[in-house]
Amino acid sequence: MSTEARFAQAKAFHLAGAFAAARPLYEAILADEPANDDVMFRLGILAWQTGDGEMALAWVRGALERRPREARYRLGEGQVLVALQRLDEAAAAYRQVLADDARSCDAWFALGCALQAKGDWPAAIDAYSSLLAIEPAHADALNNLGNCLYRCGEAQAAEAAYRRALAVQPAYASALANLATLLQARGAVDEAVTLLHEAIRAEPHTATHHANLGTALAERRHYAEAAEALERALALDACCPQAAYNLGAVREAQGRYPEAAAHYEAAVALNPGHADAYNNLGNVRKALGEFAAAAQAFDAALRLRPGFVAARNNAGNLARTLGRMDEAEAHYRAALDGDASSATHRSATYNNLGNVLKDTGELDEAVQCYRDALQCDPGNIVSHSNLAYALTFQTEDAGAILAECRRLAERHEAPFAGSARVYANTREPDRRLRIGYVSADFRDHCQSLFTVPLLSHHDRTRHEIVCYSSVARPDGLTQRIQGYADLWRDVREFDDDALAQAIRDDAIDVLVDLTMHMADGRPLLYARRPAPVQVAWLAYPGTTGSQAIGYRLTDPWLDPLGQADVDACYSERSIRLPDAFWCYDPLADVHAVGAPPAVRNGYLTFGCLNNACKLTDRTLRMWAPVFARLPSARLMLMAAPGAARDRLSARLRAHGIDDARVDFVAFRPRAAYLQTYHAIDVALDTLPYNGHTTSLDALWMGVPVVTRVGPTVVGRGGLSQLANLGLTDLVAHTDDDFVRLAVELAGDLPRLAALRAGLRARMQASPLMDGARFARNIEHAYREMWRAWCGQGV
Repeated sequence: MSTEARFAQAKAFHLAGAFAAARPLYEAILADEPANDDVMFRLGILAWQTGDGEMALAWVRGALERRPREARYRLGEGQVLVALQRLDEAAAAYRQVLADDARSCDAWFALGCALQAKGDWPAAIDAYSSLLAIEPAHADALNNLGNCLYRCGEAQAAEAAYRRALAVQPAYASALANLATLLQARGAVDEAVTLLHEAIRAEPHTATHHANLGTALAERRHYAEAAEALERALALDACCPQAAYNLGAVREAQGRYPEAAAHYEAAVALNPGHADAYNNLGNVRKALGEFAAAAQAFDAALRLRPGFVAARNNAGNLARTLGRMDEAEAHYRAALDGDASSATHRSATYNNLGNVLKDTGELDEAVQCYRDALQCDPGNIVSHSNLAYALTFQTEDAGAILAECRRLAERHEAPFAGSARVYANTREPDRRLRIGYVSADFRDHCQSLFTVPLLSHHDRTRHEIVCYSSVARPDGLTQRIQGYADLWRDVREFDDDALAQAIRDDAIDVLVDLTMHMADGRPLLYARRPAPVQVAWLAYPGTTGSQAIGYRLTDPWLDPLGQADVDACYSERSIRLPDAFWCYDPLADVHAVGAPPAVRNGYLTFGCLNNACKLTDRTLRMWAPVFARLPSARLMLMAAPGAARDRLSARLRAHGIDDARVDFVAFRPRAAYLQTYHAIDVALDTLPYNGHTTSLDALWMGVPVVTRVGPTVVGRGGLSQLANLGLTDLVAHTDDDFVRLAVELAGDLPRLAALRAGLRARMQASPLMDGARFARNIEHAYREMWRAWCGQGV
């Protein structure tokens, strides 16, 4: 057989992938003709294809020694060098080809690819541009040019390159996927989804297309479709860590935490350096209550990426949840010290630091942190809500609070100012009303102490109750509350647009916000005006500042009639319930009310189990004379151990209250917390923000509360509660009166014992625990609001 015939046979085997058959034929020819450079080159290509890069390079360079100007050989040398990651040498090889033939499209493309692999985006852009000047319809070059331009931050030019590639080759899957990525980053997610569907039609078995589609669908909160796409990606490529990671994110968003954890763990098994997966795994473990595992995951994320701000914040949030305030504060400050990331990340960190400082009573610094957060990111509505809420603890100026709440609304509600206000609700004043309640706290949370008495007593013949729940971890109380609703909607997966549309579709007549500016609120839901009547109640009795919420519920004690400018403190119209703003159910096993602890102790114990943010200097100044006049009396406070407790002790001493007289208790689960009142004789109220839930808990446990009426609505909570119990003799309107009332009560053990013995029964007989009465009162308020709206249509 001639050399030509043997060479043709070897090439046929080679092209067919029969490498083991091709190699001996090539070698036999070379044995006969040692200078056959074409066979050397073919052996080099075969070695490259079978993974032996060094041998491939030796063969190809052997061929080049004989024909150094052969472009095909030089291009092959470049391919082998790229495979060996010797990118500079590869680029030099391609440039040698171009020195001989400046119009070689193959060399320009190969040079662009080598420079792109090296990360030299500007040089790669020059190479692809040179190619396109010769061959403008080179789809691969246009696609790669788009990738390099995008890397250089030239998104508009990149988009143009991708669209030119698709004009040449409409079903070019890579260009479709790349353009989709660009558009998704810009916020054009719907168009990105369309493009990714096209990419999948072009290449149905490419896992990354399905993974990218799943990520885009998740951004649109289409979680079921997203999960389907990501599961398909994993079916095509089980070793795709990003698909596992994003499927974990979808399951986390759906509240399916065990599945989410499994997917995040799969992601880190596939890629042990996946810091983001560790961070998200920590969040899921925290949501499952697996705090030790959560801490380990955050630690792993920070080991992999020491400057990982999100993980640092999440580790701080976990520490805060566990009451380890010093540790939480240290994490946040470390994030700020080392954070060279975006203003958005700094804003989130300042917000978190503000939260822990507020929790520990450092109100001034907390308020400044919230302001710093807004300085970094004026659009951070969470920080703005926290600022508005924190001011209610810090200031006695109702006007300042209203002004900040109005600034919040003006800044964040502006995009919704033109929201449609056409409703399908029929304007029939006396028909059965559809009442919607929105909350993330239909669960074991203090809010439920007040929603249960109302929801369980609603008149279903006149009202249909719809609950929109975004509870992250439903529990037994969630199930109980669900039983009080005519319609229960789990809206965890809904963004504000989707939830607003659901409320419109449900034809809600009166929509009630239960959260206002507190954690997990949805202030911008109401800005979309999904219901004709929107009212604020419960979280705290202040103002939202919103132009979209028309009403707030209050009572004659929180907002006394006849006092000048009281109603001017609110952006909403104030509707006074006849008796009380609250109706209370302790939702706990009944602890017996015993004798005053002073009887067995021989001294009187004052107590305040409010959060430290209420233990202001204003409060301590008011308390100090009580302890000066009662040198044997003790004080019980609730504060987490650590630096914050030490600072509180120092402030107590500064006001003349020796911290040796103070017993601190840690935060406890509700049942244990209620038992703490067995050790307290008299509860002392706080200013500017009175105890609200905490005072009701004290009264339920037989502990009388001495309150001081303040100038803002939150400082009149004690007045409202005690007035509804017929105990206004425990209400002080001046600091001197407060001291006198506390000292007199402390010195009259028979009176104290009688109060303690009768308080629970007094509460049970009062409007504060009459759920049916409260429900009728609030239903009457809703009806009047509804009739007013109906009248507007006449």
